[in-house]
Amino acid sequence: MTESSAVPRQQYVQCLSPSGLHRVAYTEWGDPANPRVLVCVHGLTRSSRDFDRLAAALCGTYRVVCPDVVGRGLSSWLVDPRGYGVAQYVADMVTLIARTGVEQVDWFGTSMGGLIGMALAGLPDAPIGRLLLNDIGPHIEPASLERIGEYVGRDSRFATLQEGIDNAALLASSFGPLTAEEWREINTPLLHEVDGGWRYRYDARISEAFKGVTPEQNEQGEQFLWRSLAAFKGPVLSVRGELSDLLSRETVAKMVEKGQHVESVEIAGVGHAPAFLSPDQIGIARRFFAGEPVSAS
Repeated sequence: MTESSAVPRQQYVQCLSPSGLHRVAYTEWGDPANPRVLVCVHGLTRSSRDFDRLAAALCGTYRVVCPDVVGRGLSSWLVDPRGYGVAQYVADMVTLIARTGVEQVDWFGTSMGGLIGMALAGLPDAPIGRLLLNDIGPHIEPASLERIGEYVGRDSRFATLQEGIDNAALLASSFGPLTAEEWREINTPLLHEVDGGWRYRYDARISEAFKGVTPEQNEQGEQFLWRSLAAFKGPVLSVRGELSDLLSRETVAKMVEKGQHVESVEIAGVGHAPAFLSPDQIGIARRFFAGEPVSAS
């Protein structure tokens, strides 16, 4: 690995929605000619830069591609907010994978990124080889949806960048006991300066689609994801934070039962979702993608 390959390259790909075209931003690490590609996809209001440490650690083996899901980070916002949903995100990821020029990728999905990965992996001729699901499964605990609904879409404004970083850290406190520098590292990309203050980069209208889902639609979506997981033939690793309020141990057990090749690991002292900043957590991902036995220790 050369020194330059450990530096992210900012890229964009044009994607299509029913309301027009939009750009999806992504950071790319490693040798751009490497046919081994790892796609890392973030959670609901996060960004591609959550994966900087993981990507730097794995870019000697992989070309690591980390997108900002549409409406987040440096990506465009959709004209019609009703488009913010898994179907659009999967379509965008298919376009992104086509941009890489490879037939198959491995996938690391945190929370929403895992939902996108599961939905894609269950499709016929899906381009996913190995699938790591970070604190997410087909069933999401209702209490966690209520918690997320309390903050997503708020028009938050901050006097300083540090105030915004601290607010994002409060919202994501269940990621684990991160240092002030680690919070600054992963939260700074979530913010931008607007009219002398600081605001989150993500489109607040994503809350319209998130909060507008009916119980019946939730049930249909869950059953679709169970079928997707059962259909996927590749290896799956379910990672659960010990204190997670979103992914229960019962759901993990059912994933192991219903999936074809699902193993699981639980990370102590962490909720939703493990940040994968520490060497021990990165080691879990490294071993899984290398096909080695996985353990939290």
